[in-house]
Amino acid sequence: MSALDTIVKAYDIRGTVGDQLDVEVAHALGVGVAELVRDAEPATTGIIVGRDMRPSGVELAAAFCDGVQAMGLNIVDIGLASTDLVYFASGRMSMPAVVFTASHNPAQYNGMKMCLSQARPVGLDSGLDRVRDVAADVMAGRGPAPVAVRGSLSSATMLDPFVDHVLSFVDQSALRPMKVVADTANGMGGLVVPAVFERLAMIELEVMYGELDGTFPNHPADPLQPANQRDLRARVVAGGFDVGLAFDGDADRVFIVDETGAGLSGSTTTAILAAAVLRDHPGATVLHNLICSRSVPETITAHGGVPVRTRVGHSFIKAQMASTGAVFGGEHSAHYYFADNFRADSGLIASMMMLGEMSRAGVPLSQLRAGFEHYVASGEINTEVDDPAEVIERVRATFSDFDLDDLDGLTVNAGDWWFNLRPSNTEPLLRLNLEAADAAACEQRVAQVLAIICD
Repeated sequence: MSALDTIVKAYDIRGTVGDQLDVEVAHALGVGVAELVRDAEPATTGIIVGRDMRPSGVELAAAFCDGVQAMGLNIVDIGLASTDLVYFASGRMSMPAVVFTASHNPAQYNGMKMCLSQARPVGLDSGLDRVRDVAADVMAGRGPAPVAVRGSLSSATMLDPFVDHVLSFVDQSALRPMKVVADTANGMGGLVVPAVFERLAMIELEVMYGELDGTFPNHPADPLQPANQRDLRARVVAGGFDVGLAFDGDADRVFIVDETGAGLSGSTTTAILAAAVLRDHPGATVLHNLICSRSVPETITAHGGVPVRTRVGHSFIKAQMASTGAVFGGEHSAHYYFADNFRADSGLIASMMMLGEMSRAGVPLSQLRAGFEHYVASGEINTEVDDPAEVIERVRATFSDFDLDDLDGLTVNAGDWWFNLRPSNTEPLLRLNLEAADAAACEQRVAQVLAIICD
């Protein structure tokens, strides 16, 4: 398997710098992206490029841009940017875009997320395979020849219009005074979060680990892991804050912490935001991935919406938003998608809407959340196995009398409890997510399923 086969994932590109991803690979990927764009959007003359704060991003982005320009397409460099800022730029400027980021991965990683114009998603089944194959040809010396006239390089600043856009999702006049603390984990939230909150006169903001530092000196930029929320939760309580916000490295995700220091799951936030969106869009379609709590589709239905269950992953969800006309979508991993944001995800927009819902409710977040939490979830449990496909079939046979589906891995609906079992794209791992009516039942059912997996 080549380095390109390893780093090109289902809906982005990600690998370790030096051995898997270097300037040669980045240049070849630039040629591949240029070829994809020329095929998919023949009238397009340029590509937007941004990058996060990882030190390797400077030379990788430069090599990528060189590959794009060699194929005659122009580059619009927007510099340091969060991923949701890059998606916004793609939508506002109606151009394809690439951001160099490895999101929540450790410092030795970098990668790319890309979209076509209007932030339209690109995944392995919608263009990344073409990028990979062209890049492989380039590295083998048989790629497309450079064109006679290189593309140009220009720069643009998109932060201020992005802030305007984010703030359009909240009625600032209706916000009540609040104290907010944001842990940006030395990631791109350190750039975009203060820029948004400085416009909110009623909100007092404190930023933790706001320095842009791609070595992540304080803790990993992965708020999905509870250990990485520890500092934020303690600060919320010690400082008497109304809410805490935990952003990942490229700031397109946010996890919420209530005033008691207890974190909200991505499912709970999805349910709260779905209810808010449906007040303004009665009867609308709302997406949720199949790992989300049952509380999410129940909330959508209770508020007059139409819930649609999807696979995990941003390229799948964005495509389904387009095909269904959905106004909002949420994932358990804290990605939140908005039709009015070019169907792209944004942690900052989700944060603004959460502040709006807290102001509207007039009660502490710990009380607001209670109306949206009716079950107990296991969280994701990873198990290393020799043959993931064989184990899934064994689990399927064991639960063959129940309602089964294969939308994304294997989902078993056992009435008052359910679980999903999915293989990792890159490792010999199975990922188990299970939900039951209460903690005791959840613990019992997890043990039952794990015993079959590990048999």
